[in-house]
Amino acid sequence: MIQALRGMKDLLSPNSQRYIYFVENCSRIAKNYGYEYIETPILEETALFKRSVGESSDIVGKEMYQFIDKGNNDVCMRPEGTAGVVRAFIQQKFDRAGVKKKFFYHGPMFRYERPQKGRLREFHQFGVESFNQANIKEDATIILMLKEMLDFFGIGYKLELNSLGCSECMPKYKEKLVNFLQDEDDICDDCKRRRDTNPIRVLDCKVKSCQEIYQDAPLLLDNLCSTCRDDFTQLKSILDKFDVKYTINPKLVRGLDYYNKTAFEFVSDEIGAQSAIAGGGRYDKLVEYLDGKPTSGIGFAMGIERLIDLIVMSETAREGYYIGALCDEASDLCFELAINMRKTKKVNLEYNKKSLKAHLKNADKQNARYCVCVGEDELAKDLVWVKDLQNKEEKSITANELLG
Repeated sequence: MIQALRGMKDLLSPNSQRYIYFVENCSRIAKNYGYEYIETPILEETALFKRSVGESSDIVGKEMYQFIDKGNNDVCMRPEGTAGVVRAFIQQKFDRAGVKKKFFYHGPMFRYERPQKGRLREFHQFGVESFNQANIKEDATIILMLKEMLDFFGIGYKLELNSLGCSECMPKYKEKLVNFLQDEDDICDDCKRRRDTNPIRVLDCKVKSCQEIYQDAPLLLDNLCSTCRDDFTQLKSILDKFDVKYTINPKLVRGLDYYNKTAFEFVSDEIGAQSAIAGGGRYDKLVEYLDGKPTSGIGFAMGIERLIDLIVMSETAREGYYIGALCDEASDLCFELAINMRKTKKVNLEYNKKSLKAHLKNADKQNARYCVCVGEDELAKDLVWVKDLQNKEEKSITANELLG
């Protein structure tokens, strides 16, 4: 028997209903903040992610679904959403026009990693990206929007903040960090590799022995330039004004190489061990890295599989019609009724004759508002039997009255 590949799962009810509910409401909130929908291809040139995500990242180094296609192109299935949106932004020459653009997106991403609860090889993200908004108020707005989404679904979280500095203060900090790491031979192999490629990524290491070593490492927040320090102070002030609780995590660096200045994560212990459920930050150099004109950018992404079990859906009202035949002779009429009614109404049709009890049970399972049945008695009188499953009222009416 052929089965789904390891780390890839079918999306079926009730999770499929939660998925649609999640995406629709996140989209609604994003639109309220002025964002428009964008959809980028699942397949992109591998170079896009090597240049944006960074070759020092685990995503590029270990996890990409990468292959040479029949046209001899080096391609991969997108491991994250931001790079593709930035590529589209540049391709449409929005960077040259200097326009402000706000996009939201959702869809599947692919990473070849060890499958576990909430972490699959094909997973889905909801994300937003905002371009040409360099004001720190945009950083605060992005965080407030993400908070509003999580609050809507009743998901518990803690917000962690950090600043990664800019092109002025980051090089000086990296030099201090490299000097600190120079004589550390007890760090893991990944950290040794990162020490030479992107040293701040060592702070993101989850190996306990490494974490103990980095307790004494120099901190980003102690090495910010005056501009970055003032921006971070203003960000905290805005969040305080809107009563947003947060903690400062000076070792929060995010998993991708393109971040600078503001970095944030929403973490939760509702999915087992405390881990990130959403996060993002500013990436003011990324458009330039991908051959665009210098353009500020900031965004976030949420892993939907990590959240789907935590989503509490509001109780949906009964909706639409269920139509069923009580005898073989009524099947054609039921079919015609369903076809005509579907032009304006939601209709589920049972093709096979069943007892009234069985039809009522099916209608209830499908959360239909009305159960419509036709049997021999109804055919003889040119009527249909209708029961309102919400008000528990029932009556017999003509087919034309039902269609009307």
